[in-house]
Amino acid sequence: MALLKLLLLFGLTALAEITGCYLPWLWLKQQGSAYLLVPAAFALLLFVWLLTLHPAAAGRVYAAYGGVYVVVAVFWLWVVDGVRPSLYDLLGGMLALAGMAIIMLAPRQS
Repeated sequence: MALLKLLLLFGLTALAEITGCYLPWLWLKQQGSAYLLVPAAFALLLFVWLLTLHPAAAGRVYAAYGGVYVVVAVFWLWVVDGVRPSLYDLLGGMLALAGMAIIMLAPRQS
């Protein structure tokens, strides 16, 4: 259950970050409205706040978060960009998740 809760929190964190970066990209690259910057700023504030909810040391959280971010970005590629992930995208995501699990779930002395 702890792993599921951890993955959910990391997943929400990644969605907030990707959204906060994607909206300005739409504005700059796709001639989107400058109003996209408002929800982008909110999403990035949410991202930062969600990072503070992780119980581990900040450096460990950032390192492990990167693994989940890779998987969420591949999912974004498929759902938002409409590009089907390749086998290598999926394998890379699985390796990144394995790295996250090793970092976050390794036994540690208090």
